[in-house]
Amino acid sequence: MVLLVMTNHTETVALTTEISALKNRVRELEILVKFYEEQFGLSKKRQFGASSEKSEYDQLSIDELIGLDDPEITPSSEEPDLELIKSHYRKKKRTRADSLPKDIHVEEVVCELTAEERLCPDCGIEMEAIGNEYREELVVIPAKTMIRRYAARTYICEKCSDLVDRAPIRKAEWPKPVIKGSFASPESIAYTAHQKFAMGVPLYRQEQEWQRRDVLLSRQTMANWLIRSAKDWLEPIINELKRRLLLGEVAHADETTFQVLKEPGKRPQSKSYLWCYRTSGDTDEPIVLAQYRPDRKTYNPAVFLQGYTGYLHADGYDAYHKLPSGIVVVGCWAHVRRKWDEALKIVKPEDREGCAAMIGKRYCDKLFAVEREIAPLETSQRYAHRLQRLKPIMDEFFTWAAGAEAGARPKSPLGVAISYMFSQQQYLRNVLLDGRLELSNNRVERTIKPFVISRKNFLFANTQRGADAAAMFFSIIETAKETGLNPYEYLSYVFKTAPNVDIKDSEILSALLPSGYKKVRCP
Repeated sequence: MVLLVMTNHTETVALTTEISALKNRVRELEILVKFYEEQFGLSKKRQFGASSEKSEYDQLSIDELIGLDDPEITPSSEEPDLELIKSHYRKKKRTRADSLPKDIHVEEVVCELTAEERLCPDCGIEMEAIGNEYREELVVIPAKTMIRRYAARTYICEKCSDLVDRAPIRKAEWPKPVIKGSFASPESIAYTAHQKFAMGVPLYRQEQEWQRRDVLLSRQTMANWLIRSAKDWLEPIINELKRRLLLGEVAHADETTFQVLKEPGKRPQSKSYLWCYRTSGDTDEPIVLAQYRPDRKTYNPAVFLQGYTGYLHADGYDAYHKLPSGIVVVGCWAHVRRKWDEALKIVKPEDREGCAAMIGKRYCDKLFAVEREIAPLETSQRYAHRLQRLKPIMDEFFTWAAGAEAGARPKSPLGVAISYMFSQQQYLRNVLLDGRLELSNNRVERTIKPFVISRKNFLFANTQRGADAAAMFFSIIETAKETGLNPYEYLSYVFKTAPNVDIKDSEILSALLPSGYKKVRCP
């Protein structure tokens, strides 16, 4: 009897242990299923949902975000009494008026009456013109192709022509070509580059377009044009722009993938990278520089930024945090907001109001609302306002997030948002150090977006030389756009001028920069 009781007790303990283990396993699987559901929902949002972080659940006014009790924005006086005036009608203003450039060539077509129609129907005398009524329309003429033939005229002295040993002959000089031995013109190379890197038209489509104009121009030839002209004439300009960029005190950096098929020791499917660096909004000479690199290792920004001391806006990639001590990395609050927005997107609409993800996103909205309000201020005023108004919001945000962290699963979108914010806290707070700094790294992300769009069309570079040329053209085109220039016109100017001057001369090189060309074009 005693033995039976002991046996039953042993079995009970074993069953209890097994049930406990099964319950733990069920809880683990439930957490895992929840994780996969969140990831699946987030993946669907990324694939099919709107990429914008603006949505119906966060459209609050600035007053609601930063509070009317703030002394900086409280109205100084009561609202005036409103007076009812007589209603009237007027034309509705268009939010965005279409307009034509004032300096464009105008072709005037005069519409005349026939001689018979000009006779007065009453007395039969010819009527006199008293004025015109006008109607304008925009005419588009496709790119015109032509051949430019240089004729260098040669002269000889007839009197001395009988002197066999020293008959004087002189020949006129023609402009030096962009590429020796090639029929490429400055305009054709500029057009090819502008189509590919500014308009996103890959070379194989350009080849088809040339064929429709009865011009047999292969994509290989156009690729060689771009590589050769970039190496000969754009590289010195890029080097000077880099020197000026590194002399500044505020910069931005970001990187994106760039596939290159033929790289030593790498498979064609492997990733390479385009690193982008640019000036901030505090400069009168905007500069955008892109650099192709075969990998994403830490030494890439360290080598490019060698000698630079100042602030660098960057995302959370660890390579930027290992730069020399003279470079102060400024974190990106837009990345923080994106994490909270992703955490909010997987919450059911009926559960969003008051949830942790919503609260975190609202804190980010408060920061950006204040930043938009103080953006027009002078640098010193912006610095003071940030310490007075942004810093308390940041302090409160981090304090609240520390409490919310305990209730968030580490790998959930909410847990990722909180851990990312705390991992970047040191760099996120650096925006308070100087009024010239910006709350996000969106400036360089907007700059690199045209390359990303073009990359979707041309997909890859064939060789490293092609990737280097692509980076140089992208740099020049984006810098020209930031300077307010027409990239095609600027590239044409460079390829016409550079072969015929001493590009090593510092003054001549300065005149070839986008800022130098702008001074010549718009003195």
